[in-house]
Amino acid sequence: MNKKWLHSTLIIAAVALFTVGCGNNKEASGAGGNAGADQKTLHISFNPGPYSDQFKQGVAPYLEKKGYEITYKEFTDGIQPNVAVTNGDIDANVFQHSLYLQSINEREKIDLVGVVQVPTPPMGLYSKKHTSLDEISDGAQVNVPNEPVNMLRALNVLKDVGWITLKEDIDPLQTSLSDIVTNPHNIKFIAVDPAQGPRALEDVDYAAIQGNFAVSNKIPLTSALQLENMTDPFTNIVAVDSKNKDAQFVKDIIEGYHSAEFKEYIKSNPIYEGYRLPDYF
Repeated sequence: MNKKWLHSTLIIAAVALFTVGCGNNKEASGAGGNAGADQKTLHISFNPGPYSDQFKQGVAPYLEKKGYEITYKEFTDGIQPNVAVTNGDIDANVFQHSLYLQSINEREKIDLVGVVQVPTPPMGLYSKKHTSLDEISDGAQVNVPNEPVNMLRALNVLKDVGWITLKEDIDPLQTSLSDIVTNPHNIKFIAVDPAQGPRALEDVDYAAIQGNFAVSNKIPLTSALQLENMTDPFTNIVAVDSKNKDAQFVKDIIEGYHSAEFKEYIKSNPIYEGYRLPDYF
């Protein structure tokens, strides 16, 4: 046998074995969120608000006891964290309710699903200029989120306090200010990105602020002049790619939220007073 040919063959074989070995290691590590049952590294993302602390203090210890290593990432918008789950850059995110997730699925042509609800602070109506809802004046400026689903939440709060009336059967994914039927106080609506609600509070008469952004800006829920009557579609969830919904790591995340340790953490911590608790509590 030609020695030069044999030497070349051995080099090719060694390179092939090294490549296969690297591929197997990547699969076992759980990188990208597609390792299924063997995954022991979790990549989780959050937006500003209480959900990161809930997970790190109440769920992560449970998962770490099961052998998971957890890495964290934070986003400030609602699209990137969902696309990142789809792309496999992270395994799950915790920041949104199911109706918002539905809107992003449709917009981005992706397929994420909610697998477990989490304790969620409700949207509230706040003011730094007024101490009562009775102080509403003609032409008052009211801040609301500019996203359709969360705008509907804000408009429902305003309807509950008697400031406006709304059309029947509004499509949450298509909500706009044109869905207001009557506005007897001639309210001037200022629609901004939800994360800007706390900043807008300085300039308007009243602001409808999502609970997570109120909490992250140290605005106590107890200071709201009105809190929303939160229903299931607006309770936040852990979202994962639909192809991973039955994966072991997802089952373990659900178990972590259902655990006695997590429930004790939430119930014993006064900062979570006023939150809507999921049915498993």
